[in-house]
Amino acid sequence: MNIRSYDAIVVGTGAAGYNAAVRIKQFGQKSVAIVTEAVKCGTSRNTGSDKQTYYKLGLGGDTPDSVMQMAENLFSCGAVDGDTALCEAALSARSFLHLCELGVAFPKNRYGEYVGYKTDHDPFARATSAGPLTSKYMTQALEKKARELDIEVFDRLLAVEILKDKDGVCGLLCLKMGTGEFVCFSCPHVVLATGGPAGIYADSVYPEGHTGSTGLAVDAGAALQNMTEWQYGLASVRPRWNVSGTYMQVLPRFVSVGEDGEREFLLDFFTDPYEALSAVFLKGYQWPFDSKKVLDGSSVIDLLVYRERVMKNRRVYLDFTKNPFGLSKIDFEKLASEAFAYLTSAKADFGIPIERLLQMNPPAVELYQSKGLDISSQYLEIALCAQHNNGGIAVDLWWQTNICGLFAVGECAGTHGVTRPGGSALNAGQVGSLRAAEYISQSKRTVNAGALQKAAEQARKRHTDFCDRALKNPNNAKDIYTHAARRMSESGAAIRELAAMQRLAEEVLEKLKRFESDVGVSDVKTLFQAYKLKDMLTVQAAVLTALIDFSQTIGKTRGSSLICDDTGKLRDGLEELFRFQPDGDTVYGRIQQVMKNGDCFQTAWRDVRPIPDDDHFFENVWRGYRENQNVY
Repeated sequence: MNIRSYDAIVVGTGAAGYNAAVRIKQFGQKSVAIVTEAVKCGTSRNTGSDKQTYYKLGLGGDTPDSVMQMAENLFSCGAVDGDTALCEAALSARSFLHLCELGVAFPKNRYGEYVGYKTDHDPFARATSAGPLTSKYMTQALEKKARELDIEVFDRLLAVEILKDKDGVCGLLCLKMGTGEFVCFSCPHVVLATGGPAGIYADSVYPEGHTGSTGLAVDAGAALQNMTEWQYGLASVRPRWNVSGTYMQVLPRFVSVGEDGEREFLLDFFTDPYEALSAVFLKGYQWPFDSKKVLDGSSVIDLLVYRERVMKNRRVYLDFTKNPFGLSKIDFEKLASEAFAYLTSAKADFGIPIERLLQMNPPAVELYQSKGLDISSQYLEIALCAQHNNGGIAVDLWWQTNICGLFAVGECAGTHGVTRPGGSALNAGQVGSLRAAEYISQSKRTVNAGALQKAAEQARKRHTDFCDRALKNPNNAKDIYTHAARRMSESGAAIRELAAMQRLAEEVLEKLKRFESDVGVSDVKTLFQAYKLKDMLTVQAAVLTALIDFSQTIGKTRGSSLICDDTGKLRDGLEELFRFQPDGDTVYGRIQQVMKNGDCFQTAWRDVRPIPDDDHFFENVWRGYRENQNVY
C-alpha cells in the first residue's frame, strides 16, 4: 500500500475545507493536501437561498458594535461555549475581509462601508450577502486560491478510517471510489470539513450528493454535542432549495395533492384568509421552524405542511401562478401592518405571486429556471426539511476534538447551540478553519513511522474483509439507505414523539449490529454505498440516543423542533401530536454530549464554557504573540 506523508490532511472541498488548506499553506510551516469524494459536490458549492446570508461584525453605518457584543449574542443562543463564540466574533471581520480580497463580491457603498441588514436571531444589522449563491462564490474563490498555492487535491477518495496511535491521530485510510483500492496518508493532523450529517434524513434541503462523514469521527472516538439541535424549514424537494425570504413574502398558494385531487389547505386551519396570508408573509422573515412561533406565530405554517405531507400522505406544492383562496385581487391593506408596509415599499402590492416575485427578486425566479423548473407556470413541491445541524463534533477553542490531532471545521463542528443568527454558519466555517490552521502551524506533533505502518496494515485488513463480505451479500445497501432515511424524517426530525423514536432507535441499532452480515453491494464500483450506509446508521443511532435522552431528562420543547407532551400546550385547531411543553430556556447553560461505547451510545451533560475574560493589556498580548502567536 502506497503511503503518502503530509503534515495535515483536510477532508472536504467546501468553503471551510479549502480555507483550512489555504491558511495552513499560507502560514508556511506545514505541508497540506486535500482529500475529497468529489470536488464539485458538497453543500457550500451547491446550496443557497433567495439571498444567502453571511454574518459578521458590523462594518458600516452608525450602529455601535463590538467583538464582545457579538460574542455575547452568539453565546446567548443557548448551549454555546463562550470561547468558540468569542473566536467567531473576534475573527469574523478578518475572515470576511479575506473573502473580499479573494474576490467574493459582497456589496459595499461608494465609501467602502459593508452595510448590512438584520437576519433571524440578529439584534444588529450584521448580515450581508453576495446573492443566492454566496457560499458557492466563497468556495470558488478559495478553490482558486488553493490552486494558486499548488495545494494537491486527491479527488474520488472516500475517507473510511482515522488512524490513531497511543498519542492521537497518525494517519487516514481512504477508499479509491470505483476501484476498491485503499490509499493511506501519514499525517499527525486531520481536519474534517465534511459538512453536516445530511444523509440521515430523506426530507432534506442538503444537495443530493451531500451525506456528511460525521460517523468517521464517531467511530474514531470523537464526542458529539448538541445533536438534538437542528434547523428545519420549508424547502423545495426537486430541486432542493430553501423557499425562504421573498418566496414566502410574495404570498404564493399552498396546495396539497392526493387521490382526491388538489386543494388549498391553509383555510382548514385559518378562519380569516388575510390572517393566513400574513402568516405566510412572516415565514419569509422567520423561515426556520421555531417552536416559539407555534402557539402564536408563523411556524404553524410548517406544521400544516407536515400534517398534509406526513400525516395525510399527500404531496404539497407552492403555486406562484394564482393568488391564494380564489382572490382575483388581494386587498393588501387587510394584511398585517408589517406585510403591508413591506410590500408597498417594494412596490409589489399588485398582481399575482410570480409578478410580485419578479418585481422584488428576479434572481429567485432565474435560480429555479437554471435548475430546469419554471415556477411562472409550474408548481413547486415542498416539504418540512432538515437544513442545518447546529450541533456536531465537539471541539475546543482551536476547533480540535477530544482526539489529539483531529479537528472539525464547518458544519460538522458543533459550535452552534439551540438557535443561531442566520448566516453565522458561513462565518463559523471560515473562523474555525482559520483557528485549526493557526494551531496546526505551531504544532510539534509528528508521526511515528512504525506505529503508522502497523495501524495502516491492521486497518487495511479489516476493510478488505469488510469489502469482501459486502460483495458477497445481496445487493441491498441502497434500498436500506432509502428506507432508513425516510424512517428518520418521519420519527426523528422536527416532530419528536418518544415512543416512535425508541422504536426507531431499536431498528437502527439492530441494523448496525447485523451490518456486516446483512449489507451488500453489486460490485466494486458501488462499495462506497456500503460505507455511506454505515456512516449514516452510525450517526442516526447517535442522534436518536441524544433525542431520547433529551426527551426523558428534559422533556420540554426548544429550538427548531417539537417534543410531543400530552400535558403541554396546543394551538387551537391542531392535532394532539402537536401538543408540547415550551422550554423557557431552562437548560441553555448546559450541553449534551454523546459518544459511541462499544456497540451502544451514551450521553453525558456538561456546563457550557463561559466567555473568557482574557488579558487585554497590549504589552502582555504582544509578548505572548512574539513567543508563540498566542496559540499555546
